[in-house]
Amino acid sequence: MKNLLKLLLLLVLAVYLGLAVTVFNNPEVRQKCAAVDVIVKDSDVAGFITPLEIRTILKDSKLYPVGQKMSNINCAEIEKVLARNPFIDNITSYKTAGDHVYVTVTQRLPVMRIISDNGDNYYIDTRGKVMPHMHYSADLVVATGHISKQYAHSKLLPIGRLLKYDKFWDNQIEQINVDSAGNVELFPRIGDHVVYIGQPVRVTQKLKRLKAFYAQVLNQVGWNKYSRIDIEYDNQIICKK
Repeated sequence: MKNLLKLLLLLVLAVYLGLAVTVFNNPEVRQKCAAVDVIVKDSDVAGFITPLEIRTILKDSKLYPVGQKMSNINCAEIEKVLARNPFIDNITSYKTAGDHVYVTVTQRLPVMRIISDNGDNYYIDTRGKVMPHMHYSADLVVATGHISKQYAHSKLLPIGRLLKYDKFWDNQIEQINVDSAGNVELFPRIGDHVVYIGQPVRVTQKLKRLKAFYAQVLNQVGWNKYSRIDIEYDNQIICKK
């Protein structure tokens, strides 16, 4: 009987020492999260999501790490929950060797706002995905007129990218209008004229000719000389006073 008790005591002691060594060698088991560091990229050009909103989402989802054991924090679940937000493009979440959790968020960046005659009012991002309408203070080209979601994705998105990633056109064009036949007009910030490009094909070539016309003609005669500049057809530009 005494031998059995000794054996049980030795077994309990061995288990205790094993657990103690495990906890000692793995601080995450006993550490609790002291802080969450949230970084929102592109905050200088877009303000769709803020660090405070990220924290609120995590708290509402019962995933806010502060006060939780580091070993219980599931970074994959944090990323999964945040990915549901329509204004977030990418999320990275990880735990440090200490007691911090980092959450880095990349916002979805719009290239154009759509205000259609059918009542649609939304943004499209660089990948062509629809973003809900909300207040957005940065300068962004606005497309109006007869615009379906299919037309916006297939026809206007390439134009939006072209304008967005060219510094000159990003600063020059403020509005696009689409008529019932799908023809496109551009409204510039500088110059009292409308640019008619017709069907949205060969837009890169058309804008190249327009830019040359600006430099070679309007810089000489004045940017308000014409009320309409038609660049629909190759090898010609038709102007109306």
